[in-house]
Amino acid sequence: MTSPATAAAKAYLANIDLSAYDPEQSRLMQERCILVDENDNAIGAVDKKTCHLMENINKGLLHRAFSAFVFRPSDGKLLLQQRASEKITFPDMWTNTCCSHPLDDFEEEKVEKDQLGVRIAASRKLEHELGIPRDQTPVDEFQYLTRIHYLAPSNGMWGEHEVDYILFLTANVTVTPNTNEIRDHKYVSKEELEAMFHDPSNSFTPWFKLIAREFLFGWWDELYKRKDSQGNIAAKTLAGVADGSKVIRMT
Repeated sequence: MTSPATAAAKAYLANIDLSAYDPEQSRLMQERCILVDENDNAIGAVDKKTCHLMENINKGLLHRAFSAFVFRPSDGKLLLQQRASEKITFPDMWTNTCCSHPLDDFEEEKVEKDQLGVRIAASRKLEHELGIPRDQTPVDEFQYLTRIHYLAPSNGMWGEHEVDYILFLTANVTVTPNTNEIRDHKYVSKEELEAMFHDPSNSFTPWFKLIAREFLFGWWDELYKRKDSQGNIAAKTLAGVADGSKVIRMT
């Protein structure tokens, strides 16, 4: 049975023309996101374009997403990316390592037990955006922390309204950026990221700023506190640090 939100979104779909945008980014807008209610129960699926239109967001259309944070084990630095100018939403902004969506297009990414679908999606998108081989991002090595529900306008008609799964990973990775997705990337320490936030020449995605303000720096400190005997950090040591059983509303 089609939910009212899905039906309304489908009715709106034909009215938006993407021909003025980058062709590859426009093609990716055809991917189907998983629609959820405010408790993260799956209620349907519609294309990414429909999910990210503010007109639909303002009617309550909400979808599932993830934010992955990849840290280097030896020094604990976080890999950041700057989104490409070609991106339709939030272009040119700095953000965490990878932010995207599990898709209804792939059965394995709809598996909810132990956040498996979201972890699989994170590994897939780390490869797509940063060229990181999937064998360097094993799904079992992602540490799920919690979920946040937030809403953020982008530029004009576009925005985000997501239940966002926060995933940490510690791994030595090989980065070969997809320039259609990423303008720049770099590793930063906690202090370097704080300095970036205070530099008015930098702009950041709203979800990254929310996560950093509420959670990131505290969890980063915990990673350093839990170094192993060789001085390496491990995301898995954060198991149980956060309550991942509920959705934290931040809208």
